[in-house]
Amino acid sequence: MKKRPLACSTALVSSLALAGCGLVPGQDGGTRTVTVWLMKGSASDEFLKRFTTAYENEHPGTRLDIVIQEWTGIGKKVSAALASEDAPDVIEVGNTQVAQYAETDLLYDLTLESVRDLGREDWIPGLAQPGSIDGSQFGIPWYAANRVVIYRKDLFRQAGIDEPPKTREQWLKDTEKINETGAQGIYLAGQDWYTLSGFIWDEGGELAVERNGEWTGALDSPQAVKGMKFYKTLQSLGDGPKDADEENPPQAEVFAKGDIAQIIATPSAAAAIQQHNPALGSRLGFFPIPGKTADKPGAVFTGGSDLVVPVNAGERAAAIDVVTALAGKEWQTDFARTMKHVPNKISLASVVEGEEATAAMAAGAARGRATPNSPKWADVEANNPIKPYMTAVLRGEDPEKAARRASQSITEALAG
Repeated sequence: MKKRPLACSTALVSSLALAGCGLVPGQDGGTRTVTVWLMKGSASDEFLKRFTTAYENEHPGTRLDIVIQEWTGIGKKVSAALASEDAPDVIEVGNTQVAQYAETDLLYDLTLESVRDLGREDWIPGLAQPGSIDGSQFGIPWYAANRVVIYRKDLFRQAGIDEPPKTREQWLKDTEKINETGAQGIYLAGQDWYTLSGFIWDEGGELAVERNGEWTGALDSPQAVKGMKFYKTLQSLGDGPKDADEENPPQAEVFAKGDIAQIIATPSAAAAIQQHNPALGSRLGFFPIPGKTADKPGAVFTGGSDLVVPVNAGERAAAIDVVTALAGKEWQTDFARTMKHVPNKISLASVVEGEEATAAMAAGAARGRATPNSPKWADVEANNPIKPYMTAVLRGEDPEKAARRASQSITEALAG
């Protein structure tokens, strides 16, 4: 096993590098350093210090060097690191990024570890599926986040609605009922394609499908078109723009300024809402996006992170042990409660039951999905044809015709 010399880290090194720059005491006696790249904002300094201290106490002779990275430009940085002879031992990557890194053959296959030690059968699907390429598990789920409905409890009460809806049908009825009070039932931008994806998956459709190693767009399937038609019905119950996404203008700001009863967003949007209108703090509630039936919530796009181990990791065995700890029950429970993230297993949803927003996310995450697991999906998003497709349908164009055009664009991007 290769032992890498210690070096002073860059400005991105976390304050958690307990020994600082220079030699670690006892290195001559066999102390090893495991370098872990984590992304800014994923975990607090308090959590990382707690984990580092506990791990190093349980593993004498091992030192964790946790390096915090910025999301901007991380793709090129990770690719370069994977190709180097001095790769980090563990890297946090976005769940939808695993496929592009796995394509390089520079990620270590963690299938045996995931089956033996980590309970792969219970992982949240939106994290597990992107980490699995051709039957091999390259990414180990770490944490998830997904969209929920953020709503005004006071506007629901004014409309005589005692509890959040659990079915799509009831959701539409309740939203119409709120509109009758003079408030806006929902603000839904016309190009919120992540939310649309959930409706498509609920109907049994896909954004793209793989056959014999080739990817093709699938927005023109009857199931996908049906999902778009539901989106159009829901979007028509508010005054959201038909030709912009949820960031133009930022929907949290719009929600904060008016009598709007609902938006679809990650719970982190609540902080932005309260920043613009502190009076709304106690009036906000959260519920999972309703499904077609009351027994399960709607499908959602799952964002979040996986942990990967490079083939060139100098401390591979120790790296796998660190990943096992971070992905295990003890530290997943601590992490979820500390950071208000969704833990990586469906069975751990109970650890966040006391947190309304996180619990709503966890309920949806059980039916979460990720974008198509093609290494070229980023090329689709770069000039996203789903957005103009949505606008075209919302403005009255024939859904089937618009879907065929968008599907063709997706096919071309995935074949490029």
